[in-house]
Order: sequence, then structure tokens, then C-alpha cells
Amino acid sequence: MSQASILEVRHLSVSFTTNDGIVDAVKDVNFELYKGETLAIVGESGSGKSVSTNALMQLLPNNAIVHSQASIVFEGEELLDKSEKQMRSIRGDRIGMIFQEPMTSLNPYMRVGIQVAEAIMCHRRVSKSQAKQRVLELFELVHMPNPTQAYTKYPHEFSGGQLQRIMIAMALINEPDILIADEPTTALDVTVQAEVLNLLKEIQNKMGMAILFITHDLGVVKHLADRVIVMCKGDVVEQGECAALFANPQHSYTQMLIDSIPHGSKDPICDRSPSLLKADDIRVKFLTHTHFLPSKNRYFEAVKGISLDLKQGETLGIVGESGSGKSTLGRALIGLLPYSGEIEYKGQKLSQLTEKQRFALKKDIQMVFQDPYGSLSPRMTIGEIITEGLTVHQPHLSRSERMQKARKALEEVRLDPHSINRYPHEFSGGQRQRIAIARALILEPSFILLDEPTSALDRSVQLTVIDLLKDIQKKHNIGFLFISHDLSVVKALSDRVLVMQKGEVMEQGTAEEIFHNPQSDYTKKLIAASFDLEHPDKVA
Repeated sequence: MSQASILEVRHLSVSFTTNDGIVDAVKDVNFELYKGETLAIVGESGSGKSVSTNALMQLLPNNAIVHSQASIVFEGEELLDKSEKQMRSIRGDRIGMIFQEPMTSLNPYMRVGIQVAEAIMCHRRVSKSQAKQRVLELFELVHMPNPTQAYTKYPHEFSGGQLQRIMIAMALINEPDILIADEPTTALDVTVQAEVLNLLKEIQNKMGMAILFITHDLGVVKHLADRVIVMCKGDVVEQGECAALFANPQHSYTQMLIDSIPHGSKDPICDRSPSLLKADDIRVKFLTHTHFLPSKNRYFEAVKGISLDLKQGETLGIVGESGSGKSTLGRALIGLLPYSGEIEYKGQKLSQLTEKQRFALKKDIQMVFQDPYGSLSPRMTIGEIITEGLTVHQPHLSRSERMQKARKALEEVRLDPHSINRYPHEFSGGQRQRIAIARALILEPSFILLDEPTSALDRSVQLTVIDLLKDIQKKHNIGFLFISHDLSVVKALSDRVLVMQKGEVMEQGTAEEIFHNPQSDYTKKLIAASFDLEHPDKVA
């Protein structure tokens, strides 16, 4: 690693004006970034990690205040003095950025290939055909299946993990001097995580690129980082060489982060528990090509004849790589996607219910979506978002009673109940996910579909949410369908596990059977990749 500093941050302090007064998000942060090195910034959600890097790119919202003593020098140039026009020539060219939420970072009206090509055409004099060729090369590099076909698709046609790979390709297309990676592997399954981390290392070695890596996943930090900065509530509490910091953490907060790994298993349910949700031969097809003759329409079968049975109080974990059909199956089961097959809920066939009965059922069936920012209305306060379901399903409650329930729900997910009047953009990604969980819990449903509910959460909060979900499940006998690529969380929370690949069930059994005696090669591969991220010396 060269000792030439490419970025110097001095006395960076950022505050926000909110309905509840001034909030100090970043407090006197100082660090350097050197050519060819990877510097990781770690900490719990709300610690100021993303705010610090957004300040570098001048991407803070209008209510942000960067204090006057702050200085951010990139290759001898003061970034805080630059105009918006000058920053546009730097963003995406000399400094690339991968954002935390790929689903809200791409234009839903444009084909993804054209969006990625835009990134190079804005900064380089290249033809459309040259730009397309470069995009296809990058799609190959980040392991996108069928790059030529992917180029012409829209964002909604990809899984969360595939969208994140597209964002990585976009950030790398101009071969930047610095790559800011804000939780770039959050939406990726463990096998792709290992591939992407190795890919970033490979490109970094080839280009001499510096990487500023923001994450809450300490397994990823151990694998990728040269140096680590630990942040807590806006302050830098510890920094140092990666190996030394993990071997001998000095601050109690750092020790807590390192020790926060999901472990244990769920208490077994009663053998006599009745069936809650039963599905038989569920199939989901998507139309990929239309023809004026319906018989010549082409379809893609995302879910291929899956059957399952969930009991009251039970958690069924569904795991598999991105694009395996996990989320599609879950959405079909709660009626958000058309499907063929038969679904029974509490002994009632959904196909035989009236519209009135279906509406009454909505209170009893809730969902926590994978993307917390996209599922929370930006125009509503947190209190309004959480109590919206109560307004519909319990109209007899007064506004004060609804807000009292909302404050209690916020406390349950470890959020300050006084933040009830703030808006979603005022929270970090992990905090927004906890708001989404609170919204699902407030109606006290019998069944919750949890689609990657802990993917945006740091490890210490994951433990809290896992314990919270276990307690609520035990208290109210709720059935969970838990979709995740994080095998340690699935193992800690699930009674049974269903492993999916390309729309099919590869293996299913108790959590003990799947994790300690996997039968299929695919399951063994998933478990090995998860283990390797926790023990980076073994990553190929």
C-alpha cells in the first residue's frame, strides 16, 4: 500500500434540523484514505457511517448542516468548496458510489443497461455501441446471468441481489480513484457475497483503487479491510489495523460488535399445534414475451410446484441464492402475486373466500418487506405509518390510543418513542427496517411474512430483533415465514428450513438437520460460503 494520501477528512461534524430540534449525527470525525487500501467504517445503524460518506459526495439532504471547521480534501482539492456542477464531474467518475438500497437507486422507467451506460457516457467521449460493450463487460465481471438479456430488462425484473450487482457495475464502469461502498453486500446471498468481495479485491489490485467500505457485517470487514474505523452515535470510538483491532479490541463498544453473532436455536413448538398455512403445488409464472396469439406467449416459471405446511407458532425459514424464487413464493402465499395451486389459511381455502372475508383476513396476515425505504411513505410521519393499519382495522380507537400503541411498538424494536413525529428519510437504513417491523407487529397478526427483515440491521440489533420476534411469537402464537440469505439468523430463528434453487425445493427439514447434516450439494455450498465469510482465511 502506498503512503500517498488520496483523501483527508478533518473535523467533520454534521447536524440535522428536525421537528424535534437539532440532531448531531457526526461529531468531529477525522481520517485519511490511502491509494490502494480499503478502509472500513463500522458501527450500528444510526452511528453516522452513511452520513459521513454522503458528506464527502455533497449528497446530504437540505436539512443537513456541515459545520464550518470541516475539511474534506480529495487529491489536493477541497470538496466542500466545490459547486454542484463541479461535484457532478467528480461523482461517478473519480469517486464512484454503491448505495445501500439498490431498489430505490435505479430508475424504474429505464432499462438497466441504458442506466449503467449513462454513467460512462456522462464522463467519457464514447459511442453508444462502445458504452454498451463496456456495460456487458462489467455485467460479466459481476457475474450477472445472461448479460446481453439483462441489458434490456427493467429493474423490477431482477432480484434484490441482482440489482445490487448492477449497481456495483455502474460504480466501477469509469474505474474511479475511490469507490465508496455503502453496505454493498447487504442484499446479496452468502455465495455471491464471497464472489463480490473477491471481485472488489481483484479490481482494486488491478486499478490501484481505494475503497471506503461502510458496513455492519464484521465478517465482511475481516475479509476485505486493511484498516477499520468504529463509530458510535456520531463519534469515532476506535480505529486501527484490521487484524490488530479484531484480535485485541480496546473499546467496549467494539468488543460488543464483535461478540454480536446470532447463535442458539428456537424452542420447539408443541406437536399438537394446528396448521396455520398450507400450500399445495404453488406455481408462479411471469410473462416474458407477448404475442397476438396467446398460445405463443412466452413465460418464465419462477416458482415450480412448491408445497409446504406451517403450524401456529412455528417459523419456517426459506433460504437460497438471489433469484431462487424465495420472495416470489412468499408474495404468492399472501396474495400479492397471481399463482396456481391451492392455499389454505386456518383451514379455509383462500380461493373460496368472499371479498369481505379476504379484507378481514388482511389484519391477520402481515408482511415486512426487504426494502424498508421503498415500503415506507416519505410523506407520512413514523407515527402515521405505524398506525395506518389500526385506522383501517380498528377504527374505534382514538388518535391518542393509536399513538400510544405506536410508541409501545417503537420501544419494542429499540427505537426512541419520541421520534414518532419524524419522517423516514431522517432514519438510517437499519432504523427504517425496525419501523417496518413495528408496523407489522402493531396489529398483532397470526401470520407474518418476513422478507429479509434483518438484512439492513447491524449484528447487535439483529440479536435484539431475533429475541423480540421469538418473544412475540411465543406470547401470541404467531407463525413466521422467514425469508433470508443470512444463514446464522435463519438457524437461530427457524424450526424448519426450506432450501430453494431456481424455483424448486432442493431440500427441507428441521434446522438441526439442514445445518448439521445437509444432504444436497447446493445446501452444502451455501453453508460453506457462510462459514467462509466468518473465517475469511478460507475464502478462495
